[in-house]
Amino acid sequence: MPTPDAHDSEITLHPLRPEHLPAVLELGERVYDTDAMPYTGWSLTAVATHLDASVPACRVAMAGDRLAGFVLGSMTFEQREDWGYLEWIAVDPDFQGRGVAGRLVQDCCAALTEAGASSVVTDVEVNNTASATLMRRNGFTEGVTVTLFVRPGSGEAAHRGGISLPHFARTGRPRPTHRDGR
Repeated sequence: MPTPDAHDSEITLHPLRPEHLPAVLELGERVYDTDAMPYTGWSLTAVATHLDASVPACRVAMAGDRLAGFVLGSMTFEQREDWGYLEWIAVDPDFQGRGVAGRLVQDCCAALTEAGASSVVTDVEVNNTASATLMRRNGFTEGVTVTLFVRPGSGEAAHRGGISLPHFARTGRPRPTHRDGR
């Protein structure tokens, strides 16, 4: 059966369910550069923990049977119990430019607000101008800028992993020296 054309399919939003996990994981692996934010890891655990959340703020955008995008949100922002957290959002490149991300953001934020969030926060890597524009268009404003400081270790542990400091100093972007399978 041929895959529906991205431009011919109506896109509908649905709550995230277990059967969506493989497609969500695959899309995240294709579009996320977790090297840009090395404290964040994309994994089955990162997605599955949202299925058990008390607030259903995770959505998938479907074009027929095809995943067009997703958003993962929760009421578990570390510093404030009354803040919601829009943690992950992705849209398949075939569906970008059609308002899918905006609809996902709006739906997620509405669910978090309805659950009692006084604010919704998210973090966007400094070079991700598309996501920053998306967030601004949906009512987010820059709040705090955080800089990741890295102190190189010594001995065996420093040579097994982490980020490449020469690459980081040259480009401002971390590049891992190994992959741990996450």
